[in-house]
Formats: sequence, C-alpha cells, structure tokens
Amino acid sequence: MPEGEFKIGIIQMKCGPDVLENTGRAISFIREAAEKGANVICLQELFRSRYFCVSEDHSSFALSEPVPGPGTGELSRVASECGVALVAPIFEKRAPGLYHNSAAVFDADGSLLGLYRKMHIPDDPLYYEKFYFAPGDLGYKVFQTAFGRIGVLICWDQWYPEASRLTAMKGADVIFYPTAIAWHPKEKALWGASQRESWMTIQRSHAIANGIFTASPNRTGIESGPEGELEFWGSSFVCDPYGRITAQADVEKETILIADVSRKLIDEARTHWPFMRDRRTDTYDGITERYLD
Repeated sequence: MPEGEFKIGIIQMKCGPDVLENTGRAISFIREAAEKGANVICLQELFRSRYFCVSEDHSSFALSEPVPGPGTGELSRVASECGVALVAPIFEKRAPGLYHNSAAVFDADGSLLGLYRKMHIPDDPLYYEKFYFAPGDLGYKVFQTAFGRIGVLICWDQWYPEASRLTAMKGADVIFYPTAIAWHPKEKALWGASQRESWMTIQRSHAIANGIFTASPNRTGIESGPEGELEFWGSSFVCDPYGRITAQADVEKETILIADVSRKLIDEARTHWPFMRDRRTDTYDGITERYLD
C-alpha cells in the first residue's frame, strides 16, 4: 500500500455461552480478516462471552482474567502469526475485587503495546456495568503499531466528545470503538430507529470534528438475562474524516468489514476544515467542571 495508508478490519459476531467457542470463532474471524488484507483488526466489546452485565451476578466475575493471561496469550500468538495489529477487548482482573472493562493492544509481532481501560461506565437497566467495572485510570491512549497510530475507546465512551478529542490530540489516525449496544425489545418499535441513528451520528461527528477515521464493531444477536433480553443491533461501521460511512454491516449478520485508512485524507480534511487550527484553547477552562452555574 502507499506510504501512510493501511487497512483496518472490524469484526461483528454473535456470542454464545461457551468462552472457548467464542474465542475460537473470533480467532477464525481474525485470520479471515488478515487474509482479506486487514493490517489492524478490532473485535467487539467483551467478545469472549455473552454480555453478562444484563444482571448483577457475582458468578460472572469468573469470566475475568489477568493481563497477561491465557486469553491474551492466545491472541498475541494469532497477531504474530497473521502479522496484524490487534485490539482485543477483555474483562480484566487487575487484583482481587478490582476489575476493568479493557482492551489489550498487540502489535504485528505479537508484543503487547499496552492496555486501554474504559473510562465511562454506564449503569442502566440491563447495563449494570458499575457492578463489575472500576473506571479506567490509564487515561486516553494512542498506540503506535507497525502500520499506524490507533486510539481505543470502548462503547459508552463513544458519547463523550472530550474522550475523542483527547485521543485525537495524541495523534490517532483512527479511533476504534469496540461496542455492545442493543435495543430493549419493548422500546424498539418506538425508539429503535432514533437510538441507532444517534449512535452512528455521534461517532461520525467525532470523525468530522477531529479529522480522523472512526471504526465501531458492535455485536449482533439476542442475549437474555433474568431481567429481560437485549437485541444487539450490529450495524458496525467505519467512517472517514469527512464523516462518510465507508463500510457498514447490517443488523443481524456476522460480518468482517475491511476499510482503508489514509493519513493523506486526514491531512486533506484538516486542511480544508481546520478545526484543530482554530480551537480557542484559551477559552476552555470550564470544561473540567461538572456544570457551570
């Protein structure tokens, strides 16, 4: 590929109750994405299991593992074998009683470049993440891979322009948003279309405002808990610095999306829409306040 360009792959898959089976299927998708030319590949949020946060269940902590651990070790080997950089979301056990919703980032030689820990933790019906995860404490991260500079934010992080701005300011060519977002079936008829549209619009806006690419792999399928079920809406997509969607999956089908990332296009967008140049950094003191009365 021309200098300053690389291909990304994002994987949209269904998850069953068996961790080993989910991991094996994810690895098969990684290999397939690499065969299709992807240089940097990202899996969906908490891909090794069903979305267990539909209930507050202490037994679900058994799904966690330390880093490094068996799961990340296997993914490191796959990254090395395929010669790809890999973003692998994990349920991280940092210490007894301390857990994070994290993503491990591997380079093309299998080396662990580092971790991102989800900063914004939701607490809504069927999304009881505060029961499981401590907020991230590593800050907003950018990782220099063999192919380009990538940022990672996770699901609920996607609604916060501050997170995307700070990640972009650290030099990301693309921000990956591994995601697990769904409809409550009883709300779908009334709110489903607007919820999905809002989800896509906010991430397209991050791409435009920061002059970068964004890529959002979401899970698909229906997953149930004791309090109800969620219908994950898939629709994984990639957009460019102008907010144009360059690849998109449908709601239900397991999919591998491949898309190009071009630093030349980043430079063009930031030159024609010079939002970074015209930022009034001297006027933003209040942004660290909870609210301005």
